[in-house]
Amino acid sequence: MFEPAVLALAERLRARGAMLATAESCTGGLIAAACTAVAGSSDWFERGFVTYSNAAKTELLGVPAALIAAHGAVSEPVARAMVQGALRQSHATLAVAVTGIAGPGGAVPGKPVGTVWLAWGTAAGVQAELLQLPGDRSAVREATVAAALARLLAAA
Repeated sequence: MFEPAVLALAERLRARGAMLATAESCTGGLIAAACTAVAGSSDWFERGFVTYSNAAKTELLGVPAALIAAHGAVSEPVARAMVQGALRQSHATLAVAVTGIAGPGGAVPGKPVGTVWLAWGTAAGVQAELLQLPGDRSAVREATVAAALARLLAAA
């Protein structure tokens, strides 16, 4: 399903000698799984962090607990901090992070099911995008992976 995007991403990252790290919450490692499903991914995929809990975001990626408390885990500042943490805690040159509400529960006022913050970037800068995705849990997670791969491909 994601193989064409992953193969294109692999080609670009290999050409630059770049390495990728992922920091995933709502997708639970699906971006990393899509990347490592193709042979030879060790050439360009450095590591993945599954930081589903707030504590994991803080402990593994260094996302300040105060940032999560102030903005919520599903927020632009936290997604950006996850990218920065993934870059700090790896040998990657490019990182992507996702944090969201895949459902069916978890919605809060202003953050319905399908709300996902996607961030990606390098040491030179991080970009972020708010996604409002339709569908059930599986659809939200799959659409998040597709969006992450598309942004990475554009950035690579």
